[in-house]
Amino acid sequence: MDDDLGRFPRPVLAALAAAERLLTRRAGAGVVLADPEDLGGSDRSVVARARVARNPFSLPRTLVVKHYLDEPTPGRPDPFRYEVASCQLFTALPADARPSPILIAHDPQARLLVLEDLGRSSTLADKLFGPDPAAAQRCLLSWARGLGRMQAATAGREDDFGALLRRLGERTWRDPMADDARAAFAGVAGLLAQELGVHVPPAATQEAHDTARLLGGTRYRAFSPSDTCPDNNLVTSKGVRFVDFEWGCFRDISLDAAYFRVPFPGCEASFALPDGMAETMLEAWRNEVAAVWPDLDVPGVLEQRLLDAHLLWVWLCTWWMLPRIRVKDLPVGPDATRSPRISTALAHYWRQLAVAAESADRPATAELGTMVAEALGKRFPDSPNALPVYPAFRTAA
Repeated sequence: MDDDLGRFPRPVLAALAAAERLLTRRAGAGVVLADPEDLGGSDRSVVARARVARNPFSLPRTLVVKHYLDEPTPGRPDPFRYEVASCQLFTALPADARPSPILIAHDPQARLLVLEDLGRSSTLADKLFGPDPAAAQRCLLSWARGLGRMQAATAGREDDFGALLRRLGERTWRDPMADDARAAFAGVAGLLAQELGVHVPPAATQEAHDTARLLGGTRYRAFSPSDTCPDNNLVTSKGVRFVDFEWGCFRDISLDAAYFRVPFPGCEASFALPDGMAETMLEAWRNEVAAVWPDLDVPGVLEQRLLDAHLLWVWLCTWWMLPRIRVKDLPVGPDATRSPRISTALAHYWRQLAVAAESADRPATAELGTMVAEALGKRFPDSPNALPVYPAFRTAA
């Protein structure tokens, strides 16, 4: 690495040094990385871009390095292994079906990945918080198409993913949100009674429990990044690309498609979509998956599955978020300028669920949705009554 690097954080330098050692071992000759750029990462990892200054074999001009800082927790799934297996699965796909960066190299001992650099791309969040409504709409549709294309390309590859995980030492895998979802089915009724004074009709509880079938072995399963929040999607010249697969898994495709309607449940940037946008995104997504699951074009089949997923996400988000505002109504994320208040987001989720349930002849869920939304409004009267649309669409109003 270059000598003039004193201004860079030590974890970034350590990540690049580890990447140099890994690539040098692979090449049999020295690889030198220069001009590091800290891409942020998280409290668990460092992500950095670097230029390949000395290149003994055909490496790209720039690379992205992701270095996990923490050690795996015994008895719990290891996010590093999940990310490696996910990237290996995608790297084996044809280029036109690949939804993510190529995995160039990885080191289990150093807990390091070296990835293709997709360039200085904006994220979907950047577009949704930007000034251009047309660009935001194009990116949402590209995201929906990309999600469907990824699901279609990975359908039937669940055993391959399991084999990759086992090779990395992960004996079993599962949807990381499944346990929380089951906890929500058991606990949300009591939580709503305690926090909001809402008594859940038994029929509504049963309708929620019935959605647990989406967590099992349905025939509509494909890969999911699990965390497809707007910050984890890059807008490239080839469309939206997904990054961050620490919790990658296979699950029912409707659980991710329901993001169009909730939208982006539990994400920090969980604002409303403009009227009609969700249905346009759904159509773009369905065009990609229809060749694999043609029965989803049968009237009513997809709608029932989406309503189940919608209902599941609302219960799960309530389980996650409602306890956080026992004392004070907080934003969903740490940045109040990019996150709605929790009470506003939850009221929107329940209100929209009530509308969907009413049209699908699920009166118990429709009644509960209305009661919860009204109770949140009474408990937090200073909270905005309606969830605003994403800022990009406010400029067009």
